[in-house]
Amino acid sequence: MTTTLPFNNLRDRVIVITGCAGQIGHALCQHFAKMGCRVVGMDIAQVGTKFENSFAQSQHQPINIQADITDQQSVEDALAEIKQKIGMPQGLIHAAAMDSPPDASSSQNGPLETLNIEDFKRVIDVNVTGSMIVAKVFGTAMAIEGKGSIALISSIYGEVSPRQDIYQYRRDQGDDFYKPVAYSVSKSALSNMVRYLATYWAHDGVRINSVILAGIFNNQDQAFLDGYLKNVPLGRMADVDDLFGAMTLLLSDESSYMTGSALTIDGGYTAW
Repeated sequence: MTTTLPFNNLRDRVIVITGCAGQIGHALCQHFAKMGCRVVGMDIAQVGTKFENSFAQSQHQPINIQADITDQQSVEDALAEIKQKIGMPQGLIHAAAMDSPPDASSSQNGPLETLNIEDFKRVIDVNVTGSMIVAKVFGTAMAIEGKGSIALISSIYGEVSPRQDIYQYRRDQGDDFYKPVAYSVSKSALSNMVRYLATYWAHDGVRINSVILAGIFNNQDQAFLDGYLKNVPLGRMADVDDLFGAMTLLLSDESSYMTGSALTIDGGYTAW
């Protein structure tokens, strides 16, 4: 009986990771490059030399493709460039997303009653429409090939409502801050998008799943951490490498019977 190392089947596969300029996307690019994959980092930002220099020890030098996920033609052009340069992708991780930054104006981060609907639409356009475009373009191409695995990154705030009391410290400081509604709505939409596409492409060899994440540590304010960690049974925020196991599983042949599923990595946040 022949045995192989777990996940060894990923070596030399073309893996596309959107949002490669962000904390999560860049870390995933590094992880899959170390596993011997042929990694393509895709982002609206041009990351260029900085991106390439972070993979000096990789078997295959990852490439960066610039694309706007809200523009279908831009994504189709990106896929054509990827196929021309290194071949047809067998895996896709969609990490690109938009949220209102903590220092955004009160029209984005203020009370719901003062929400600017245009700001709401902008988040929905990136997180929902953009996700649909990426999944449609790459999933369709994978279905023609008869194989492929897609993983969408979602959030606990697509499963449960944000606890606004975590941000009370900001209101006590005179900042009328509330976690905005748009991000939660957009991430909840991904759940049924995954189920729909999983059943639609099931007979075409394309699997699609999601990973539901809690907050990733990124030097947040201690006051925020004090409030947030009260809700996490494991007592810490996620480190970016806490994602690697789930993402590796979903893109590998070891998860060949998984589609339409969601893996939750939240330190127990949604267990309460």
